[in-house]
Amino acid sequence: MFQIGKTIVSEEIIENDFVCNLTACKGACCIDGDAGAPLEEIETQELVNTYQDVKPYLRQEGIDAIESQGAFVKGEDGEWETPLVNGSECAYVIFSKDGKAKCGIEKAYNEGATSFKKPVSCHLYPIRVKEYTELTAVNYHKWEICDPACALGEELKVPVYKFVKEALIRKFGAAWYQELEIAAVNFK
Repeated sequence: MFQIGKTIVSEEIIENDFVCNLTACKGACCIDGDAGAPLEEIETQELVNTYQDVKPYLRQEGIDAIESQGAFVKGEDGEWETPLVNGSECAYVIFSKDGKAKCGIEKAYNEGATSFKKPVSCHLYPIRVKEYTELTAVNYHKWEICDPACALGEELKVPVYKFVKEALIRKFGAAWYQELEIAAVNFK
């Protein structure tokens, strides 16, 4: 672990390689699990505010889940998260013709319907961020469904922190990311 400002960063984001391989996993991280995507407090209102703009991009099952549960829910751990369809898949997930899970919010964003890209936790994945009173922990989340992404990242020699560069800058800023790059060079 090393510190950048008020963050404690796991060396695993430098040591491990990762590039999403949707051909292999079909977006399983959006449909597997027992909890929705973690949300920051500010994102809860963002989901409420953008719902009508995002709704045309969603599946009926997702719309039904959101309209019955809300645009966001409080998870078992007391944290905010996206609602689920059938207790498994994110209510905001959509599927491509070849069966890949994708984000309906991101599709709406890419088509100019909203300025909200998607929850930052989704954008950061496989990095997970945990806020503490004094510091923020930045960790690598290893999940077997992402083994194909690890293999592709290793083949292409792309460390986790480079794969999620845009998301890290979105979350922590460009200056923070520059410090991370320096730390990565010094780490090797």
